[in-house]
Amino acid sequence: MKKQGESQCTQKTISLLSPLGTIQVSGCENGVHTIQILMDVAPAERSSGAPLSCVVNDSLAETSPELQCCVEWLQAYFSEPQTTGSLPLPAFHHPALLGDSFTSRVLQVLLRDVTFGKTVSYKRLAEMAGNPRAVRAVGGAMRRNPVPLLIPCHRVISSTGQSGPYMSGKGNHLKQWLLTHERQGGEG
Repeated sequence: MKKQGESQCTQKTISLLSPLGTIQVSGCENGVHTIQILMDVAPAERSSGAPLSCVVNDSLAETSPELQCCVEWLQAYFSEPQTTGSLPLPAFHHPALLGDSFTSRVLQVLLRDVTFGKTVSYKRLAEMAGNPRAVRAVGGAMRRNPVPLLIPCHRVISSTGQSGPYMSGKGNHLKQWLLTHERQGGEG
């Protein structure tokens, strides 16, 4: 049942080939709904001098400005990741990001306060979101993040310094790759 005031969206999905494998970005004219990392190939090995890239597999014709903005941000993240802090983020149009829930608050704090190349523990993120005892809820918020990479759930690690699970444990190697990519600033 549609909630009052909720509008129908016409979503479009764009596929990108990245060092992580295929990434699918879905959104509408109001903003990005989801980013899915399909894990169809192992992360690319980085060789010195070879630029990383994120290539669009689909036509960007008739794509909303918000999806185009997202694609440009992702392309910059893989080729010149240190520049992403100065790039505009697309609008988000997913219920988990629009409400006033604890999940939404955690994801907004993560996006705003955990900058490129930095990490934060689940416990510290719970404190930053206003509920120091909600460590498990922070883990749940990371699992429900509809736009990984843009909202950098890969930057959330355990208090012991271990990387912790990513994509329900199936993408742990991707989390390690992303953290290394950011530590190195994308340079070979």
